Amino acid sequence: MRAGTCLEVGKGLPGFCGGSIIKEKAGEGKGMDGNYISAVQLTRPLPEGSYLRGLPAVRYLLENRELRFPKPVTFFVGENGTGKSTLLEGIAVAYGFNPEGGTRNFTFSTRATHSELYRSLTLVRRAYASDGFFLRAESLYNLASNIDDMDGAPSPAPRVVDSYGGVSLHRQSHGESFLAVVRNRFGGNGLYLLDEPEAALSPASQMALLAALHRLVEKNSQFIVATHSPILMAYPGARIYELTPDGVHTVDYRETEHYQLTRRFLENPEKMTRILFGET
Repeated sequence: MRAGTCLEVGKGLPGFCGGSIIKEKAGEGKGMDGNYISAVQLTRPLPEGSYLRGLPAVRYLLENRELRFPKPVTFFVGENGTGKSTLLEGIAVAYGFNPEGGTRNFTFSTRATHSELYRSLTLVRRAYASDGFFLRAESLYNLASNIDDMDGAPSPAPRVVDSYGGVSLHRQSHGESFLAVVRNRFGGNGLYLLDEPEAALSPASQMALLAALHRLVEKNSQFIVATHSPILMAYPGARIYELTPDGVHTVDYRETEHYQLTRRFLENPEKMTRILFGET
């Protein structure tokens, strides 16, 4: 299917335009691997000279054409600049989510800063998700403002904010509003993409998110998460893709640089700070 083609991809959801989605033969329920998206493929060329070609995540797709999601929970981890959020955003927009976050019904835009990667991606879909959300910590403020704007306009429909706990997200802290979205708006049987959620959350709130994530997985949900948090990536049985300048690698939780650095720091913060301050 060429870019620009539209198709219906979910019951009760608007049609998708942009990248492509193809359907594997796995029935109408969740697929055998328990996922709604089983893989992302790079099926159309990127412009020559595009900065995207220099990102490890994109280079991997250029060389291997496909990245698979065999688990209900997948993490993209790695240093800044490796393409975690860019790849997650590309998947989100290719699926039909608003680039700044929200459901597929959100169309607000404060500034078009998303990349063109989604135009080159094809998502391999095993089943229809009846719910879905793209939640990125950096643009949650814009999402909250859009909800307030919609509720401020005369309408016979119920308030949008009622689906988010009934309290304006702007009347809560960043972390409280983030958890309010997950706890109230995420209903299960859904595809949920989270971009660096730890930016909004304290360690205790990250643990609360981990518990909420598990409850939703038990309700037939799939998560793809870009994160730096060793708390979140501890989710049992998750697929962890570590993005490095050398490419994309599957790693065990305790093999991630995030876990190892955090453990070394917490076990001996005095030694680590002396090293960081050049005092050794």
